[in-house]
Amino acid sequence: MRKVVGSSSGPIRLAGFVLRSSLATVGIATALLAADTQFASAQEPEVSLRRAEPRSSASVVSDAPQASQMTPVMISPPLAREWRQVFAHNWQIAEVPLEAVTETDTREGTRGTCAPGMVEVAGEMLDSPMAEYTQNLACEHWISTTFPERCGNFSRDRWLALSHNLPRKHKHFCIDRFEYPNRVGEYPVIDITWYESDARCKADGKRLCTEDEWTFACEGEEASPYPTGYERPEEACVIDRPWKKPDEVVLFRRTSVGAMMELARLWQGEASGTKPRCKSAFGVYDLTGNVDEWTRSSIPGERPSVLKGGYWGPVRTRCRPATKAHDEGHAFYQQGFRCCDNVGSTPVASTVPTHDSAPRSH
Repeated sequence: MRKVVGSSSGPIRLAGFVLRSSLATVGIATALLAADTQFASAQEPEVSLRRAEPRSSASVVSDAPQASQMTPVMISPPLAREWRQVFAHNWQIAEVPLEAVTETDTREGTRGTCAPGMVEVAGEMLDSPMAEYTQNLACEHWISTTFPERCGNFSRDRWLALSHNLPRKHKHFCIDRFEYPNRVGEYPVIDITWYESDARCKADGKRLCTEDEWTFACEGEEASPYPTGYERPEEACVIDRPWKKPDEVVLFRRTSVGAMMELARLWQGEASGTKPRCKSAFGVYDLTGNVDEWTRSSIPGERPSVLKGGYWGPVRTRCRPATKAHDEGHAFYQQGFRCCDNVGSTPVASTVPTHDSAPRSH
Protein backbone atom coordinates (compact mmCIF):
# COMPACT_ATOMS: atom_id res chain seq x y z
CA MET A 1 0.00 0.00 0.00
CA ARG A 2 1.64 3.26 -1.11
CA LYS A 3 0.30 6.77 -0.67
CA VAL A 4 1.38 9.73 -2.78
CA VAL A 5 0.25 13.31 -2.61
CA GLY A 6 1.28 15.21 -5.73
CA SER A 7 1.80 18.90 -6.38
CA SER A 8 4.26 21.21 -8.05
CA SER A 9 6.20 22.07 -4.86
CA GLY A 10 9.18 20.24 -3.34
CA PRO A 11 8.67 16.90 -1.59
CA ILE A 12 8.65 16.04 2.10
CA ARG A 13 9.52 12.41 2.65
CA LEU A 14 7.32 10.42 5.01
CA ALA A 15 6.90 6.79 6.04
CA GLY A 16 5.79 4.98 2.93
CA PHE A 17 4.77 7.99 0.83
CA VAL A 18 5.75 11.48 -0.21
CA LEU A 19 3.98 14.57 1.11
CA ARG A 20 4.40 17.81 -0.79
CA SER A 21 5.17 20.92 1.25
CA SER A 22 1.83 22.55 0.40
CA LEU A 23 -1.30 20.80 1.72
CA ALA A 24 -4.00 22.25 -0.47
CA THR A 25 -7.13 20.73 0.99
CA VAL A 26 -8.56 19.35 4.18
CA GLY A 27 -9.48 16.25 2.19
CA ILE A 28 -5.83 15.42 1.62
CA ALA A 29 -5.06 15.88 5.31
CA THR A 30 -7.90 13.64 6.43
CA ALA A 31 -6.87 10.91 4.00
CA LEU A 32 -3.34 11.09 5.38
CA LEU A 33 -4.64 10.75 8.93
CA ALA A 34 -6.57 7.66 7.95
CA ALA A 35 -3.48 6.24 6.30
CA ASP A 36 -1.48 6.89 9.46
CA THR A 37 -4.05 4.99 11.53
CA GLN A 38 -3.61 1.99 9.24
CA PHE A 39 0.16 2.27 9.54
CA ALA A 40 -0.06 2.13 13.33
CA SER A 41 -1.62 -1.34 13.18
CA ALA A 42 0.58 -2.79 10.46
CA GLN A 43 4.27 -3.10 9.74
CA GLU A 44 5.69 0.19 8.52
CA PRO A 45 7.33 0.05 5.08
CA GLU A 46 10.86 1.36 4.86
CA VAL A 47 11.18 4.93 3.69
CA SER A 48 12.91 5.47 0.38
CA LEU A 49 16.14 7.42 0.83
CA ARG A 50 16.16 8.66 -2.76
CA ARG A 51 14.68 11.96 -3.77
CA ALA A 52 11.16 11.56 -5.13
CA GLU A 53 10.46 12.23 -8.77
CA PRO A 54 7.88 14.99 -9.41
CA ARG A 55 4.30 13.83 -9.91
CA SER A 56 2.15 15.31 -12.62
CA SER A 57 -1.19 15.04 -10.87
CA ALA A 58 -2.43 16.14 -7.46
CA SER A 59 -4.16 13.03 -6.19
CA VAL A 60 -4.20 10.53 -3.36
CA VAL A 61 -3.82 6.89 -4.35
CA SER A 62 -5.02 4.92 -1.34
CA ASP A 63 -7.43 2.34 -0.04
CA ALA A 64 -8.17 4.67 2.89
CA PRO A 65 -11.72 6.07 3.27
CA GLN A 66 -12.49 8.95 0.92
CA ALA A 67 -12.42 12.47 2.35
CA SER A 68 -16.15 12.86 1.67
CA GLN A 69 -16.79 10.03 4.15
CA MET A 70 -14.76 11.60 6.92
CA THR A 71 -15.15 14.47 9.37
CA PRO A 72 -12.93 17.45 8.44
CA VAL A 73 -10.11 18.20 10.88
CA MET A 74 -7.78 21.12 11.52
CA ILE A 75 -4.42 20.75 9.77
CA SER A 76 -0.99 22.05 10.70
CA PRO A 77 0.86 24.63 8.59
CA PRO A 78 3.10 23.23 5.84
CA LEU A 79 6.40 21.84 7.11
CA ALA A 80 9.33 24.21 6.69
CA ARG A 81 11.90 21.43 6.22
CA GLU A 82 12.17 18.11 4.45
CA TRP A 83 12.43 15.20 6.87
CA ARG A 84 13.66 11.72 6.06
CA GLN A 85 13.64 8.43 7.92
CA VAL A 86 17.04 6.77 8.27
CA PHE A 87 18.20 3.38 9.54
CA ALA A 88 14.57 2.15 9.67
CA HIS A 89 13.54 3.90 12.92
CA ASN A 90 15.32 7.25 13.18
CA TRP A 91 14.74 10.69 11.68
CA GLN A 92 16.80 13.52 10.25
CA ILE A 93 16.12 16.81 8.50
CA ALA A 94 17.38 16.29 4.95
CA GLU A 95 20.22 18.61 4.01
CA VAL A 96 23.51 18.35 2.14
CA PRO A 97 26.81 18.97 3.97
CA LEU A 98 28.41 22.37 3.49
CA GLU A 99 31.84 20.94 2.65
CA ALA A 100 33.82 17.71 2.43
CA VAL A 101 35.13 16.20 5.67
CA THR A 102 38.73 16.67 4.48
CA GLU A 103 38.08 20.39 3.92
CA THR A 104 36.72 20.71 7.47
CA ASP A 105 39.75 18.87 8.87
CA THR A 106 42.11 21.25 7.09
CA ARG A 107 40.23 24.35 8.18
CA GLU A 108 39.91 23.28 11.82
CA GLY A 109 43.40 21.83 12.28
CA THR A 110 42.33 19.64 15.24
CA ARG A 111 42.36 16.17 13.68
CA GLY A 112 45.81 15.24 14.97
CA THR A 113 46.45 11.54 14.46
CA CYS A 114 42.75 10.63 14.37
CA ALA A 115 40.63 9.46 11.45
CA PRO A 116 39.01 12.04 9.14
CA GLY A 117 36.26 14.02 10.82
CA MET A 118 37.53 13.35 14.32
CA VAL A 119 39.37 15.47 16.90
CA GLU A 120 42.34 14.25 18.96
CA VAL A 121 41.84 14.91 22.68
CA ALA A 122 44.63 14.50 25.21
CA GLY A 123 45.34 15.83 28.70
CA GLU A 124 44.66 15.51 32.43
CA MET A 125 40.98 15.18 33.35
CA LEU A 126 39.52 16.15 36.71
CA ASP A 127 38.52 12.81 38.27
CA SER A 128 36.27 13.34 41.27
CA PRO A 129 32.63 12.30 41.93
CA MET A 130 32.28 15.58 43.85
CA ALA A 131 33.27 17.76 40.89
CA GLU A 132 29.75 18.80 39.86
CA TYR A 133 28.68 19.62 43.42
CA THR A 134 31.88 21.54 44.07
CA GLN A 135 31.50 23.45 40.82
CA ASN A 136 28.06 24.63 41.90
CA LEU A 137 29.73 26.46 44.79
CA ALA A 138 31.47 28.70 42.25
CA CYS A 139 28.24 29.88 40.62
CA GLU A 140 27.85 33.65 40.88
CA HIS A 141 24.41 34.00 39.31
CA TRP A 142 21.72 31.33 39.34
CA ILE A 143 19.08 31.59 36.62
CA SER A 144 17.15 28.80 38.32
CA THR A 145 17.94 26.82 41.48
CA THR A 146 15.22 24.20 40.93
CA PHE A 147 15.80 21.18 38.70
CA PRO A 148 17.03 21.45 36.06
CA GLU A 149 19.13 24.18 37.70
CA ARG A 150 20.87 26.71 35.46
CA CYS A 151 23.79 28.96 36.33
CA GLY A 152 24.36 32.16 34.35
CA ASN A 153 28.05 32.46 35.16
CA PHE A 154 30.71 30.92 37.37
CA SER A 155 33.71 32.49 39.05
CA ARG A 156 36.79 31.09 37.32
CA ASP A 157 39.10 32.05 40.19
CA ARG A 158 36.87 30.42 42.79
CA TRP A 159 36.47 27.25 40.72
CA LEU A 160 40.20 26.86 40.12
CA ALA A 161 40.81 27.29 43.85
CA LEU A 162 38.13 24.76 44.76
CA SER A 163 39.32 22.18 42.22
CA HIS A 164 43.07 22.63 42.68
CA ASN A 165 43.59 19.57 44.90
CA LEU A 166 41.06 17.25 43.28
CA PRO A 167 42.51 14.12 41.61
CA ARG A 168 43.23 13.90 37.86
CA LYS A 169 43.64 11.12 35.31
CA HIS A 170 45.17 11.07 31.85
CA LYS A 171 42.88 10.83 28.82
CA HIS A 172 43.81 10.36 25.15
CA PHE A 173 41.24 9.47 22.49
CA CYS A 174 39.49 10.58 19.31
CA ILE A 175 35.97 12.04 19.15
CA ASP A 176 33.68 13.09 16.30
CA ARG A 177 33.86 16.83 15.68
CA PHE A 178 30.07 17.09 15.27
CA GLU A 179 26.96 15.18 16.29
CA TYR A 180 26.24 12.15 14.09
CA PRO A 181 26.43 11.97 11.08
CA ASN A 182 29.43 14.20 11.88
CA ARG A 183 29.34 16.55 8.90
CA VAL A 184 29.17 20.33 9.08
CA GLY A 185 25.87 21.63 7.72
CA GLU A 186 23.95 18.37 8.23
CA TYR A 187 21.30 17.94 10.90
CA PRO A 188 21.74 15.37 13.70
CA VAL A 189 20.04 12.00 13.48
CA ILE A 190 17.43 11.94 16.27
CA ASP A 191 14.78 9.77 17.91
CA ILE A 192 17.39 7.10 18.49
CA THR A 193 18.01 4.59 21.29
CA TRP A 194 21.28 3.84 23.05
CA TYR A 195 21.35 0.41 21.37
CA GLU A 196 20.90 1.96 17.93
CA SER A 197 23.55 4.62 18.59
CA ASP A 198 26.03 1.99 19.73
CA ALA A 199 25.32 -0.08 16.60
CA ARG A 200 25.79 2.91 14.28
CA CYS A 201 29.19 3.72 15.77
CA LYS A 202 30.28 0.08 15.44
CA ALA A 203 29.09 0.02 11.83
CA ASP A 204 31.47 2.91 11.12
CA GLY A 205 34.35 1.12 12.85
CA LYS A 206 34.14 3.35 15.94
CA ARG A 207 32.45 3.08 19.33
CA LEU A 208 30.08 5.08 21.46
CA CYS A 209 31.93 7.64 23.61
CA THR A 210 32.28 6.92 27.29
CA GLU A 211 30.76 9.43 29.68
CA ASP A 212 34.25 10.51 30.81
CA GLU A 213 35.51 10.99 27.25
CA TRP A 214 32.55 13.15 26.38
CA THR A 215 32.95 15.22 29.56
CA PHE A 216 36.66 15.83 29.04
CA ALA A 217 36.17 16.80 25.39
CA CYS A 218 33.65 19.37 26.64
CA GLU A 219 35.32 20.87 29.73
CA GLY A 220 39.06 20.54 29.00
CA GLU A 221 41.83 20.46 31.59
CA GLU A 222 40.39 23.36 33.61
CA ALA A 223 37.09 21.47 33.84
CA SER A 224 35.19 24.60 32.85
CA PRO A 225 31.40 24.42 33.33
CA TYR A 226 30.67 25.08 29.67
CA PRO A 227 32.59 24.21 26.52
CA THR A 228 32.88 27.95 25.93
CA GLY A 229 34.18 28.73 29.43
CA TYR A 230 32.49 30.11 32.55
CA GLU A 231 29.51 32.09 31.23
CA ARG A 232 26.36 30.38 30.01
CA PRO A 233 26.57 30.60 26.20
CA GLU A 234 23.03 31.80 25.46
CA GLU A 235 23.93 33.11 22.02
CA ALA A 236 26.87 30.82 21.27
CA CYS A 237 25.04 27.49 21.57
CA VAL A 238 21.55 26.19 20.83
CA ILE A 239 20.12 26.37 24.36
CA ASP A 240 17.32 27.87 26.48
CA ARG A 241 14.67 27.75 23.77
CA PRO A 242 11.06 27.44 24.98
CA TRP A 243 9.87 24.03 26.09
CA LYS A 244 7.05 22.39 24.14
CA LYS A 245 5.04 19.55 25.61
CA PRO A 246 5.58 16.41 23.47
CA ASP A 247 2.80 14.02 22.55
CA GLU A 248 4.41 10.81 23.78
CA VAL A 249 1.62 8.60 22.45
CA VAL A 250 2.21 9.85 18.90
CA LEU A 251 6.00 9.68 19.26
CA PHE A 252 5.78 6.07 20.44
CA ARG A 253 4.87 5.03 16.87
CA ARG A 254 8.35 5.99 15.77
CA THR A 255 8.02 5.27 12.05
CA SER A 256 4.53 6.74 11.59
CA VAL A 257 3.55 9.90 9.76
CA GLY A 258 2.18 11.27 13.02
CA ALA A 259 5.53 10.79 14.75
CA MET A 260 7.32 12.67 11.98
CA MET A 261 4.84 15.53 12.17
CA GLU A 262 5.28 15.70 15.94
CA LEU A 263 9.08 15.73 15.59
CA ALA A 264 8.75 18.60 13.14
CA ARG A 265 6.53 20.51 15.56
CA LEU A 266 8.91 20.04 18.50
CA TRP A 267 12.17 20.61 16.61
CA GLN A 268 14.18 23.72 17.59
CA GLY A 269 17.70 22.45 16.90
CA GLU A 270 20.08 23.50 14.16
CA ALA A 271 22.49 21.93 11.70
CA SER A 272 25.89 20.84 13.02
CA GLY A 273 28.57 23.51 13.13
CA THR A 274 26.26 26.44 12.38
CA LYS A 275 27.11 27.95 15.78
CA PRO A 276 30.86 28.58 15.33
CA ARG A 277 31.33 29.76 18.93
CA CYS A 278 29.79 26.60 20.40
CA LYS A 279 33.15 24.85 20.43
CA SER A 280 35.25 23.40 23.24
CA ALA A 281 38.93 24.16 23.88
CA PHE A 282 39.77 20.97 21.96
CA GLY A 283 37.72 22.07 18.93
CA VAL A 284 34.64 19.83 19.37
CA TYR A 285 31.32 21.43 18.35
CA ASP A 286 27.81 21.46 19.81
CA LEU A 287 28.58 19.43 22.92
CA THR A 288 26.04 21.34 24.99
CA GLY A 289 22.60 22.09 23.63
CA ASN A 290 21.12 21.21 20.23
CA VAL A 291 20.48 17.50 20.99
CA ASP A 292 21.16 15.21 23.94
CA GLU A 293 23.92 12.70 23.21
CA TRP A 294 24.08 9.04 24.22
CA THR A 295 27.28 7.88 25.93
CA ARG A 296 28.41 4.77 27.78
CA SER A 297 28.63 5.01 31.58
CA SER A 298 32.14 5.18 33.04
CA ILE A 299 31.00 3.78 36.40
CA PRO A 300 31.39 -0.03 36.76
CA GLY A 301 28.11 -1.83 37.40
CA GLU A 302 25.98 1.13 36.40
CA ARG A 303 23.42 1.00 33.60
CA PRO A 304 25.40 1.87 30.45
CA SER A 305 22.94 4.37 28.93
CA VAL A 306 23.90 7.94 29.86
CA LEU A 307 22.77 11.16 28.13
CA LYS A 308 25.12 14.14 28.09
CA GLY A 309 24.97 17.79 27.11
CA GLY A 310 21.28 18.59 27.28
CA TYR A 311 19.36 19.82 24.26
CA TRP A 312 17.88 23.06 22.89
CA GLY A 313 15.46 23.52 25.80
CA PRO A 314 15.84 25.32 29.16
CA VAL A 315 17.92 22.61 30.88
CA ARG A 316 21.36 22.41 32.53
CA THR A 317 23.41 22.14 29.31
CA ARG A 318 26.76 21.95 31.11
CA CYS A 319 29.73 19.64 30.66
CA ARG A 320 29.51 17.70 33.94
CA PRO A 321 25.82 16.87 34.48
CA ALA A 322 24.37 13.65 33.07
CA THR A 323 20.91 12.14 32.67
CA LYS A 324 20.82 8.50 33.79
CA ALA A 325 17.07 7.92 34.08
CA HIS A 326 16.53 6.18 30.71
CA ASP A 327 17.34 2.63 29.70
CA GLU A 328 19.07 1.53 26.52
CA GLY A 329 15.81 1.12 24.59
CA HIS A 330 14.59 4.66 25.21
CA ALA A 331 14.17 6.95 22.18
CA PHE A 332 12.88 10.52 22.19
CA TYR A 333 12.58 13.57 20.00
CA GLN A 334 15.72 15.35 21.19
CA GLN A 335 18.16 12.42 21.47
CA GLY A 336 21.18 11.93 19.22
CA PHE A 337 24.80 10.81 19.65
CA ARG A 338 28.38 11.06 18.41
CA CYS A 339 31.16 8.47 18.22
CA CYS A 340 34.63 8.08 19.71
CA ASP A 341 37.62 5.88 18.92
CA ASN A 342 41.03 4.96 20.19
CA VAL A 343 44.00 6.91 18.87
CA GLY A 344 45.59 5.01 15.98
CA SER A 345 42.45 3.13 14.91
CA THR A 346 41.25 3.12 11.30
CA PRO A 347 37.44 3.46 11.11
CA VAL A 348 35.58 2.23 8.04
CA ALA A 349 33.82 4.65 5.69
CA SER A 350 30.62 6.09 7.12
CA THR A 351 27.44 4.25 6.18
CA VAL A 352 25.06 7.16 6.73
CA PRO A 353 22.92 7.78 3.62
CA THR A 354 23.87 10.81 1.55
CA HIS A 355 21.70 13.27 -0.36
CA ASP A 356 21.52 13.65 -4.11
CA SER A 357 19.80 17.02 -4.05
CA ALA A 358 21.00 20.60 -3.82
CA PRO A 359 20.77 22.63 -0.58
CA ARG A 360 17.46 24.35 0.06
CA SER A 361 16.73 27.43 2.12
CA HIS A 362 14.34 27.00 5.02
